[in-house]
Formats: sequence, C-alpha cells, structure tokens
Amino acid sequence: MGRVMLLLAAVGLLGGATAARPSPASHTRQPAPHTGATQSSQDEGTPVIIASKPFAESYVLAEIFAQLLEARGIAVDRRFGLGATEIAFGALREGAIDIYPEYTGTALAAILGEEMQANAEAVYRHVAGSFRERWDARWLAPLGFENTYAIAVRRETAEELGLATLSDLAREAGGLRAGFTPDFIGRSDGLPGLRAAYGFEAAEVMPLLQAVKYEALVESGVDVIDGYSTDGLIARYDLVVLEDDRGFFPPYEAAGLVNGDFWRRRPDAIAALSELSGLLDEERVREWNRRAESDGDPVAEIARDALAELGLVVSDAEEAVESDLPESAAARESERESATAAESARSPVVGFASYMWQNRADILGHARRHIVLVIVSLAAAALLAVPAGLMLVRVAGGAEGVIRAIGLVQTVPSLALLAFMIPALGIGVVPAVVALFLYSLFPILRNTYTGVRDANPAAVDAARALGMTPAQLLRHVRLPLAAPVIMAGLRTAAVINVGTATIAAFIGAGGLGDPIVAGLALSDTRMILSGAIPAAALALLVDGALGLAEKRVAPGGVAVE
Repeated sequence: MGRVMLLLAAVGLLGGATAARPSPASHTRQPAPHTGATQSSQDEGTPVIIASKPFAESYVLAEIFAQLLEARGIAVDRRFGLGATEIAFGALREGAIDIYPEYTGTALAAILGEEMQANAEAVYRHVAGSFRERWDARWLAPLGFENTYAIAVRRETAEELGLATLSDLAREAGGLRAGFTPDFIGRSDGLPGLRAAYGFEAAEVMPLLQAVKYEALVESGVDVIDGYSTDGLIARYDLVVLEDDRGFFPPYEAAGLVNGDFWRRRPDAIAALSELSGLLDEERVREWNRRAESDGDPVAEIARDALAELGLVVSDAEEAVESDLPESAAARESERESATAAESARSPVVGFASYMWQNRADILGHARRHIVLVIVSLAAAALLAVPAGLMLVRVAGGAEGVIRAIGLVQTVPSLALLAFMIPALGIGVVPAVVALFLYSLFPILRNTYTGVRDANPAAVDAARALGMTPAQLLRHVRLPLAAPVIMAGLRTAAVINVGTATIAAFIGAGGLGDPIVAGLALSDTRMILSGAIPAAALALLVDGALGLAEKRVAPGGVAVE
C-alpha cells in the first residue's frame, strides 16, 4: 500500500507543478479593440511583439526593428526563430505577433500560391493589396534591397563543368547531388518551379537545414545548394552563383509585415519602423550577414552598428564623446576585449567554457523555462493517462484500439503539430505544453494498461481465491505490481519531452531550444551546444530521478534495473 501511495504521490507532485506561473513572455496577447484615444494611450505601454524566421538575415533584420523601436522609447518583446513561413505568418495572422521581416517573392509564391512575376514594383503592389484584403495584414514600404534565391556551386565544379547559368546546371544536373532546404524543396518558387522552368533533375536531392548546407557543399557532401543573394557565406567560401538566365525567380524585396490591428493601434511604432524604408542595400546586408554567419558577432551588436551606420541612432563612439569618456580608457577596454576574444579563438575548449560562463544567466533562464514546459506537460499527461489506463483494463474489448488511436499522435511531426495549433492557441508556452502533453500520453497510457493487465497472474489468482473484489485486486495487487512498469512509461515520456521541448522554440515558447535554433541559424557551434548540452544533462537528470522513484515503488522481490 505504501508503494502505491508513493506512486500516486509522484504523479500528484508532478500535477502540483501545473500551478507554476509562466513568465509574462509566455502569454499570447490577443488583439485589443480599437476604442479611440484612451485605448491608443494604453497600447503605447504594451510591448511590440517582433518575430523572425530561423535564419541569420531574419534575426538581424528583426533585431534592427527591435532596437530602433527601443531607441524611440517603445517597449519590445522578441520572439525570434519562429519556424518556417507558415508558422511565422500564421502567428501574425492570428495576432500572436505584431511584425516580422518578410519577402515579397515568398509572399507571392509560398503564401498566395500564385504565378511568379518579374516586376518588383508590381509584385509589391499585388501582395500588399492581397494581404490587406484577405488577412488584414499590412506591408511596410520596402527596406531597399532584394534577397532572391541564389543557386550556388563550388568554384572548381563550375570550372570543371563550364557552369555559368541555371541552363548550364540543368544540362549537367544528372551527375550532381543537390542539397536544398525543406522550404525550397516544397515551394512553387523553389525546386518544383526550377524543374518546370529549366528541366532540372539532379541525381539526388537531399533536404538540408540552412545552417549546414554551406558546410555540406564545401565538404563535397553535395554539389549544388540553394542560397540567398545576400548570404555572407557565399563570399567566404568563394562559391559561384549561377545566373538565372530565364528569369525564373521572382523579386524578393524585404519589408516589414505587420498585423492589421497592430497597424491601427500603434501609429507610433509604424512611424518609427518606417524610418528604415529604402535605407538598406544588398552590400550592407551581405556584410551584416557575414558578421553573423562567419565571424560569430552577436546579432544585437550587428543591429546596433547597423542603425548607427544608417544614422538612425547615436553610435557608441559618439556616446563616449558625449559622456566625456577618456579616449584612452575606451581604447584600452577595446584592446582587452580583443585580446580576450583572440585567446578564446586559439583555445576552443576555453572559448566554449568562457562563453557558457558569460551567458550563464541566459542559459539558466532557458533551462528554467524548459523545466516548466516538461513538468507541466508531463504532469497533465500522467494525471490523465494513468487513470485512463486503469479504466481500460476493465473494458471488455476495444482497449487496444483506443491506445493505438492515441499513439497516432506520435506519427505527427512535432513542428507540424505546433503549426496546426497556432490558429486556436497562438504561439508561446500554451501550444507547446499542449503538444508535449499529447506526445506524453501514449507511453504512459500504454505502460499503465500493460502493467496492470499483465500483473503477476499467480498473485492475482491467489488474491481472487481469497475473495478480493475487483477493486481490491486493483488497489492491493495489480497496481503495486504494475508500479515499476508505470514509472518506466513516465521515464520514457519525460525523456521524450525534454528532447521535443527544444522544438518549442520554433513557436516562441522559449526553453533550451532557443540557443539551439539561433545557433543553427547563425552557424554558431557554441550557441548550439549551450542549449544542447544542458538539454542532454536535463534528460539524464530527469531519467535518473524517475529511475530512483521506480525502484522505490517496486514491490519486494521485483527486480528493477
């Protein structure tokens, strides 16, 4: 009986965690009604929710938006690294975010699903009008540069095969391996359109993340990749970008895409963001991308320098002069920072340790959010799945069918499941917890049902012969014997949750997935490891703790490894 109470207490303690209060950033803010000057005055104190997609340029542009608003006295809530276009635009459409940087060609092909056009001005007018009419979404004036697709190969490949245009590539494609991002593979302005326009048929097409495709090309893992015309890695690796000689790719002008309600409520923010219109050019953006992707400079620093370069904020040097900071002191401080960075670069181990120490507060914050996501979702699943498993044991037939139906959730890709939830739950902690809850149900339910159903038949028969009722059998015999199996299901669900919770970063839920997603986008191994290593340690810790609990609830004579 004591062991049964211990098992129930363990589930109850997990359940108590559901009362944990998420941080303010976890709430999805619903659009407020526009009620005139009073409402507008209230809105001015509400943070503007700025998002980005998970690649370097989107991070940089979103951070530029954020810092410009902050420089104008407007509070900001950053939700960077949202998943693919469908997730970012879905969040904007539902009012879960206010603005993110987007491209007109992406809007035309991936969101509107329409035929490509060559005229940049016509495309902008068309997508701006269509978005306003269909979704009440507004496009700010273009930022001043285009970032179209760029199909790239190694220089030696181009010279060996005589490749200069996409027509040349199509001629030789049968002997080449292509590494394309999932977006490019599935979009009409990507691989399907490339096949239709040029007859491109590679020997093999591999889906590769944005963060790894350049490395795969340089290391000869693939022979051709899709990139973007402003990618800093093109110059770093001396790649050859093939000419789109048939004008297949549409124009991709960059601009801020904003929610219509936000457009009406926050004229102050719209005015501030409009200061960027027409100021950016490809050369500048390529340099910012190079700093992010190749040099590993912090995105916040790049954005700060960019705004100073554009004359929209006061630079650090000007601030130093204004505050009468001695030039020699500033110079000495800069030299010390450079020396420290150089030393870290010479020693990767020391560099990573230093990085972890310098960012310990952020890492701990991510870890705390990660733990909340795991505990709340696991507790909710345990509180539902354990009683459900006990009830299914008493069902004459159909229990297996119910369990298998719930198991189908495991076949849905996590990112797809999160995307499906945006219309109902928005982005942030709530949809992430719901998704993790759904993924946790199956192992707990399966183990509870199997453990109770298959409890030692001899012991069950002996108890029945003594005259125990079915309820007494369950409470005093079956459940104690099944306790280790139930705990094993909890352990499995917990470890799955710790890993799957990293995907929650794609919908702005935070956790240890944030540095992993950002590191992948920025090609920063240290950043990736600063999320991956704590996540792995957390998985081991949770599994170990539940393993000890499993031994404690095991009846005497039952071995638990």
